[in-house]
Amino acid sequence: MDGLLFPYNDILVISLNVLKFKTKRVLVDPGSSVNIVQWRVMDQAKLTGSIVPTTKLLVGFNLASMTTRGEILLFTDAKGVTKTALFEVVDGDMGYNIILGRPWLYEMKVVPSTYHQLLKFTTPEGIKQIRGDQVAAREMNAILVSHSRGKEPAA
Repeated sequence: MDGLLFPYNDILVISLNVLKFKTKRVLVDPGSSVNIVQWRVMDQAKLTGSIVPTTKLLVGFNLASMTTRGEILLFTDAKGVTKTALFEVVDGDMGYNIILGRPWLYEMKVVPSTYHQLLKFTTPEGIKQIRGDQVAAREMNAILVSHSRGKEPAA
Protein backbone atom coordinates (compact mmCIF):
# COMPACT_ATOMS: atom_id res chain seq x y z
CA MET A 1 0.00 0.00 0.00
CA ASP A 2 3.10 2.23 0.02
CA GLY A 3 2.90 5.09 -2.45
CA LEU A 4 -0.88 4.97 -3.00
CA LEU A 5 -2.87 8.18 -3.31
CA PHE A 6 -5.68 8.22 -0.73
CA PRO A 7 -8.66 8.14 -0.67
CA TYR A 8 -9.18 5.98 -3.71
CA ASN A 9 -11.26 3.43 -5.50
CA ASP A 10 -9.38 3.73 -8.78
CA ILE A 11 -9.48 1.36 -11.70
CA LEU A 12 -6.24 -0.47 -12.49
CA VAL A 13 -4.36 1.34 -15.27
CA ILE A 14 -0.77 0.33 -16.06
CA SER A 15 1.95 0.86 -18.63
CA LEU A 16 3.08 -2.21 -20.55
CA ASN A 17 5.67 -2.97 -23.22
CA VAL A 18 3.79 -4.00 -26.33
CA LEU A 19 5.80 -4.54 -29.53
CA LYS A 20 8.87 -3.07 -27.85
CA PHE A 21 7.01 0.19 -27.17
CA LYS A 22 6.03 1.34 -23.71
CA THR A 23 2.29 1.74 -23.97
CA LYS A 24 0.54 3.93 -21.41
CA ARG A 25 -3.14 3.98 -20.44
CA VAL A 26 -3.57 0.19 -20.44
CA LEU A 27 -6.72 -0.80 -18.58
CA VAL A 28 -6.65 -4.11 -16.70
CA ASP A 29 -10.20 -5.46 -16.92
CA PRO A 30 -10.85 -8.96 -15.55
CA GLY A 31 -14.47 -8.52 -16.71
CA SER A 32 -13.51 -8.32 -20.37
CA SER A 33 -13.63 -11.55 -22.38
CA VAL A 34 -11.23 -10.17 -25.02
CA ASN A 35 -8.06 -8.10 -25.27
CA ILE A 36 -8.63 -4.86 -27.16
CA VAL A 37 -6.26 -2.44 -28.88
CA GLN A 38 -7.10 0.90 -30.48
CA TRP A 39 -6.72 1.26 -34.26
CA ARG A 40 -4.73 4.47 -33.73
CA VAL A 41 -2.13 2.56 -31.69
CA MET A 42 -1.68 0.11 -34.58
CA ASP A 43 -1.52 3.03 -37.00
CA GLN A 44 1.19 4.76 -34.94
CA ALA A 45 3.16 1.49 -34.81
CA LYS A 46 2.70 1.16 -38.59
CA LEU A 47 1.04 -2.25 -38.16
CA THR A 48 -2.35 -1.70 -39.75
CA GLY A 49 -1.25 -3.94 -42.65
CA SER A 50 -0.77 -6.83 -40.19
CA ILE A 51 -4.35 -6.70 -38.93
CA VAL A 52 -6.43 -9.68 -40.05
CA PRO A 53 -9.78 -8.26 -41.16
CA THR A 54 -12.59 -9.76 -39.12
CA THR A 55 -15.81 -8.31 -37.86
CA LYS A 56 -17.05 -9.07 -34.38
CA LEU A 57 -19.63 -7.30 -32.30
CA LEU A 58 -18.36 -6.45 -28.81
CA VAL A 59 -21.07 -5.68 -26.27
CA GLY A 60 -20.44 -3.90 -22.97
CA PHE A 61 -22.20 -4.26 -19.63
CA ASN A 62 -24.64 -1.49 -20.61
CA LEU A 63 -25.44 -3.27 -23.90
CA ALA A 64 -23.61 -0.60 -25.92
CA SER A 65 -21.91 -2.29 -28.84
CA MET A 66 -18.84 -1.72 -30.99
CA THR A 67 -17.77 -3.52 -34.16
CA THR A 68 -14.16 -4.63 -34.47
CA ARG A 69 -12.04 -3.85 -37.52
CA GLY A 70 -9.93 -6.98 -37.20
CA GLU A 71 -7.57 -8.86 -34.94
CA ILE A 72 -3.83 -9.04 -34.48
CA LEU A 73 -1.29 -11.07 -32.51
CA LEU A 74 0.90 -8.79 -30.40
CA PHE A 75 3.95 -9.48 -28.24
CA THR A 76 3.62 -8.20 -24.69
CA ASP A 77 6.50 -7.93 -22.25
CA ALA A 78 5.65 -7.73 -18.55
CA LYS A 79 8.85 -7.41 -16.50
CA GLY A 80 10.71 -9.80 -18.82
CA VAL A 81 7.83 -12.27 -19.31
CA THR A 82 7.00 -12.21 -23.02
CA LYS A 83 3.69 -13.57 -24.28
CA THR A 84 1.90 -13.39 -27.61
CA ALA A 85 -1.74 -12.42 -27.26
CA LEU A 86 -4.65 -12.01 -29.64
CA PHE A 87 -6.13 -8.51 -29.65
CA GLU A 88 -9.35 -7.27 -31.20
CA VAL A 89 -8.77 -3.97 -33.02
CA VAL A 90 -11.38 -1.25 -32.54
CA ASP A 91 -11.68 2.24 -33.92
CA GLY A 92 -13.78 4.08 -31.42
CA ASP A 93 -13.77 6.50 -28.52
CA MET A 94 -12.51 4.21 -25.79
CA GLY A 95 -10.00 6.43 -23.99
CA TYR A 96 -7.59 3.60 -23.23
CA ASN A 97 -4.91 2.49 -25.69
CA ILE A 98 -5.32 -1.15 -24.71
CA ILE A 99 -7.68 -3.19 -22.57
CA LEU A 100 -6.19 -6.36 -21.13
CA GLY A 101 -8.95 -8.87 -20.55
CA ARG A 102 -9.16 -12.38 -19.16
CA PRO A 103 -7.29 -14.03 -22.07
CA TRP A 104 -4.07 -12.10 -21.30
CA LEU A 105 -4.55 -12.25 -17.52
CA TYR A 106 -5.03 -16.04 -17.61
CA GLU A 107 -2.11 -16.59 -19.99
CA MET A 108 0.16 -14.57 -17.69
CA LYS A 109 -1.34 -16.14 -14.55
CA VAL A 110 -1.76 -12.62 -13.20
CA VAL A 111 -3.43 -11.72 -9.94
CA PRO A 112 -4.81 -8.19 -10.38
CA SER A 113 -5.73 -6.07 -7.37
CA THR A 114 -7.43 -2.70 -7.61
CA TYR A 115 -7.20 -2.42 -3.82
CA HIS A 116 -3.40 -2.71 -3.87
CA GLN A 117 -3.15 -1.09 -7.34
CA LEU A 118 -0.89 -3.79 -8.77
CA LEU A 119 -0.56 -6.96 -10.78
CA LYS A 120 1.39 -9.92 -9.39
CA PHE A 121 2.56 -12.91 -11.39
CA THR A 122 5.10 -15.70 -11.08
CA THR A 123 8.23 -16.00 -13.19
CA PRO A 124 11.14 -18.45 -13.11
CA GLU A 125 13.00 -15.77 -11.11
CA GLY A 126 10.19 -15.39 -8.56
CA ILE A 127 7.14 -13.18 -8.11
CA LYS A 128 7.10 -9.94 -10.13
CA GLN A 129 4.69 -7.06 -9.96
CA ILE A 130 3.52 -4.08 -12.00
CA ARG A 131 2.17 -1.08 -10.10
CA GLY A 132 -0.91 0.76 -11.25
CA ASP A 133 -0.75 4.37 -12.42
CA GLN A 134 -3.31 6.12 -10.24
CA VAL A 135 -2.64 9.51 -11.82
CA ALA A 136 -3.51 8.13 -15.28
CA ALA A 137 -6.56 6.35 -13.84
CA ARG A 138 -7.80 9.56 -12.26
CA GLU A 139 -7.18 11.56 -15.42
CA MET A 140 -9.21 9.01 -17.41
CA ASN A 141 -11.99 9.09 -14.82
CA ALA A 142 -12.09 12.90 -14.97
CA ILE A 143 -12.39 12.77 -18.77
CA LEU A 144 -15.19 10.17 -18.62
CA VAL A 145 -17.09 12.14 -15.96
CA SER A 146 -16.80 15.41 -17.91
CA HIS A 147 -18.09 13.70 -21.10
CA SER A 148 -21.05 12.15 -19.27
CA ARG A 149 -22.09 15.47 -17.66
CA GLY A 150 -22.85 16.91 -21.07
CA LYS A 151 -25.47 14.22 -21.76
CA GLU A 152 -29.10 14.38 -20.69
CA PRO A 153 -30.23 11.63 -18.30
CA ALA A 154 -32.48 8.96 -19.79
CA ALA A 155 -36.11 9.18 -18.82
